[in-house]
Amino acid sequence: MSTKEEVLEEVLVETDTKKENENEIVLYNDEVNTFDHVIDTLIAACEHTPEQAEQCSIIVHYKGKCTVKTGPYKDLEPRCSKLLDAGLSAEIV
Repeated sequence: MSTKEEVLEEVLVETDTKKENENEIVLYNDEVNTFDHVIDTLIAACEHTPEQAEQCSIIVHYKGKCTVKTGPYKDLEPRCSKLLDAGLSAEIV
């Protein structure tokens, strides 16, 4: 009796999953603002949990920048304005 072995090959195709109306708020590191200020501002402007805000602030500190919110431009614009008004360095990309 022979055993037939079926080999299934799974091919992963990388696609651009970014939707056309999806943008990102990128927060940049600076030498002025404290961790507490950044965390409090992310909670207020981006509706982050304290844990999310703390993680983003650490990433910004060590990597220089971090995407802190994604969504349609019209939803991100007032949030980014709040970050800028609080003295943070951010932009929508």
